[in-house]
Amino acid sequence: MDDDPRTSFAVRDAKPDEFDRLGQLMVAVYTSLDGFPSPEEQPNYYDMLAHIGLMVKKPGARLLVAIAGETLLGGIVYFADMAQYGSGGTATQEKAASGFRLLAVSPEARGMGVGRTLAEACITLAKESHHRQVIIHTTRAMQIAWTMYEGMGFRRSEDLDFMQGELPVFGFRLDLA
Repeated sequence: MDDDPRTSFAVRDAKPDEFDRLGQLMVAVYTSLDGFPSPEEQPNYYDMLAHIGLMVKKPGARLLVAIAGETLLGGIVYFADMAQYGSGGTATQEKAASGFRLLAVSPEARGMGVGRTLAEACITLAKESHHRQVIIHTTRAMQIAWTMYEGMGFRRSEDLDFMQGELPVFGFRLDLA
């Protein structure tokens, strides 16, 4: 890789001094999604995003970041234990499965493969855990991510769908077996 931060980045566990910056990035990204609920409509969701570092306290959870030098490009939360996943619906009851949530990529880093690389890191962790599948959720407001997930082999699983307030949330699975 070259030294251009637009093409060279690493994925690793977030450091505690990065938690607040990542939370701010996640709030900014999700606030900007056309058709996604606002902080006023779902204050608890945005509070969770702002305090994303608290996720690492959950058993089996890891907060991963994509970073170029000191520049935070994006982040994602990986769950080795679906009981800790924290979604609505039935996903938290899945066995031999990992999941990831809350993917966010800074606007400046879009198109660099950051989101896909973060998702692939989670898939690798699931394989290392000898899990049979990876579970995720997305919404219509996240169409770029939706398309990316389908391109990676995730398939719709209506049994995982749920409503987050007025927002339909759609489940996906990636079989690893």
